[in-house]
Parts: sequence; structure tokens; C-alpha cells
Amino acid sequence: MSQFIESIKVEDQEIFLLEYHQKRVDQTFAHFGKEDSIDLAKIYKHLEHDEDGLFKLRIVYDLEKKVRTQMIPYAIPEIHSFQLVENNSYDYSFKFEDRKELEKMKMKSKSEEILIVKNNHITDTSFSNLLFLEGKDWYTPNTYLLNGVQRQHLLKTKKIKETDITLQNINQFTHFQMINSMNDFDDMFIYPLNRIINLPGKEEYLDL
Repeated sequence: MSQFIESIKVEDQEIFLLEYHQKRVDQTFAHFGKEDSIDLAKIYKHLEHDEDGLFKLRIVYDLEKKVRTQMIPYAIPEIHSFQLVENNSYDYSFKFEDRKELEKMKMKSKSEEILIVKNNHITDTSFSNLLFLEGKDWYTPNTYLLNGVQRQHLLKTKKIKETDITLQNINQFTHFQMINSMNDFDDMFIYPLNRIINLPGKEEYLDL
């Protein structure tokens, strides 16, 4: 049976974006014809987590409501190289625990992290949504693989905008950053666009 995963930010005993995580879990159960879901707030409460600091609450579950939890100390990773990788058939509409295809794409690349290109459009990295800077405005691709909770939150609060980002127009942006449930806007981790080693126009892009 398929297993799904939620990674939830917990900092100084406060849980973040729980409403968005719960909605995604509920939608997953409903999509597969299940009327009942699991209660993430109740799961967190039963853990009796009383430590300060930044943690990732990892919840793995299946449609029979079997649940495994881990509370993992977390530090935002700094990444030094990125590569565009094409995969026109990959689908990650639901947050499956199985990441074999993502890991396979990373293994084939020549960088620490990948930006997945699908049908000429920029989508996500292997573990996050993306934001791109043009002028003073941040944009997120409207061709995401997974509509992440942080992405939804930033759009709802109008901190970012959606737009079409393709191989043809990516060079009009100057910087990018990664966002997910653990990583909000962070000035420490904004990367210049040329950190992507095979931007269109660079000779290395022919390697794809």
C-alpha cells in the first residue's frame, strides 16, 4: 500500500502551517475514496514534545491510518550547485514517501541539487518549491509538481506571485531560493541564478 509523508515545522514547541498540512492529508484520503482522515494536531499532542529549538516532525501514514512519527532536529542546508534536469513524465501530485525517482534524477546530475524541468517549464527541486526574483518581486512557477504548504501560504499572504517560468525566460530572473514547510523566506539562502550550472545559453546545457 502507498505511504504518504508530511514534514511539519516545529520550533520552540510551536507547530507551523498545521491547517495547510491537515488540508493536504484530508485531500489525499478523499482522493483515494476514504471518508476519514488522520488528525495531525492530535498526533503532535500525543508526542508531548517539550524541547525548544527547530525540529522537523516527520509523519508517515497510509490509507489504513497506520502512522509512524519522528521528531528530527533540523538545520537549513546550504547548497552550492544546482542543475536543470528534464523529466517530462514525472508526477508528484501527492506527497508519497517513495522518492526513488527523485533520487535517481539527482544521482544522474553533476550537482548537489536539481531543478526539474517538465515540458520546457521549471517546476520544483527534489525537496522544495522554488521562488525566482525579478526586480523586487518574487515569483513561483505555476507549473509546480507539488503545491507545497509554504508556497500556498506565501501566495495567500501575497508575499509572492505565480508566473510562467520556462527555459526561454528563466534568464530574466536574477536570484532564486527554495521554500518548503521547513524553509520560509530566508535572506541567508538566496542564490544568484548563475549558481545553476547549465542555464540555457551555457554550453553545459547540451548535456541534458
